[in-house]
Amino acid sequence: MTELFENIQKPETAVLVGVDMGEYDCEASLDELEELAKTAGAEVKARVTQRRETPDSATFVGSGRLKEIKNFCADVDLLIFDSELTPSQQRNIEDITDVRVVDRTQLILDIFAARARSGEGKLQVELAQLKYLLPRLGGKGTSMSRLGGG
Repeated sequence: MTELFENIQKPETAVLVGVDMGEYDCEASLDELEELAKTAGAEVKARVTQRRETPDSATFVGSGRLKEIKNFCADVDLLIFDSELTPSQQRNIEDITDVRVVDRTQLILDIFAARARSGEGKLQVELAQLKYLLPRLGGKGTSMSRLGGG
């Protein structure tokens, strides 16, 4: 007897995170980010905002807010931050929450990559993605070193 399996891909679930520093309308920016997330194929489950004068240097949001975000992470696949994160902030947030973290820039590059049709367009998007990911490759241990790699 033959078993049939359906190849249904469920959308990634996401939580949007924004920090309101008073520079712009945070809610309008999160509305735009939600539309970008939908375009990329993610289903937004919640929004989290925090009012701060400056972003936290280690985790972008405060440690208390990050603990609240971690509680949301039990049933989500992705955290999408409204601002650009530094490589260390992204790594720290991923270590604490155990969820993949994407910032606005990476989300936009992913949308461009999915929509690129011509060969030249695909190459340009891939080059932009690789340039963006280059500083985020640090800290991967000896696998990325000249001596440890094969």
